[in-house]
Amino acid sequence: MSATSTARERARAELTHEIKEAARRQLAEVGAHGLSLRAVARELGMVSSALYRYFPSRDQLLTALIIDAYDAIGEAAESADKPGEDPRERWRAIWQATRIWAREHPHEYALIYGSPIPGYQAPQDTIASAARVALALVEVIKSGALRPIPDSPELPDQLRKQADVLIATLGTDLSPTTMTRMLMAWTQLFGSISFELFGQYVGSVDPADAFFAHTTRQMADFVGLV
Repeated sequence: MSATSTARERARAELTHEIKEAARRQLAEVGAHGLSLRAVARELGMVSSALYRYFPSRDQLLTALIIDAYDAIGEAAESADKPGEDPRERWRAIWQATRIWAREHPHEYALIYGSPIPGYQAPQDTIASAARVALALVEVIKSGALRPIPDSPELPDQLRKQADVLIATLGTDLSPTTMTRMLMAWTQLFGSISFELFGQYVGSVDPADAFFAHTTRQMADFVGLV
C-alpha cells in the first residue's frame, strides 16, 4: 500500500468521523426524524454532492449511527463484565454500565431504543451490534450454576420454537425456559432505562437509582442466578 493511498484513506476516515459527529449533534437538536444530509454538509462547510460520496442517503447515515450506538452500548456492557467473578456481580455490573451509557448518551440511546423513524427500515447489518448486551448477559448465565425455578409454566409452542432457534443461533446450552427468562430480563433492562430517560418515572420512582438496583437483583433471581 502506497503512502498516498494510506494518507487518502486516513483523510477519508477522519472526514467520515466528522460527518457522523455533526449528525449526532443534529440528533440532539432535531431528533432522528429531522436528520438532514444537507444540514450536516452545511455545518461542515461541504457541498451536498461531496457528502453523498461518503453517505449516499440519509438512511445509510442513520444506519452507520445506529450501528455505532449499538456497538458503544455493547462495548460498555462487555467492558464492565469481569469473567471469573461472582455471576450476580457480573450481572449487576452489566446492567449498571448499560444504564450509565444510556444516561450519558440520551440522544444516541433514543436513536436505537426510542420511537421508530418514519420511512426508515433498519437493515440486517445492525443485528450483530444490537445483540451485544444480550449476549453479554447470556455469557453470565452460562458461567454459573442456576438454581431450579419451581412451578415454571410450560412455554407455548411458538415461544418454545423461537427459543430453540435462539439457542441454536447463539450456540448455547441454555434451556428454552431459561432463554425465555433471559429475554424477559433483557426487555426489563431496556424498559427500565427507557422509562427513566423518557420521563415515565416522574411522580413515582424518580430518581430511579434504588428502583433500578432492586430490579437488577430481582431479574438476577428471575433467571436463576445463584
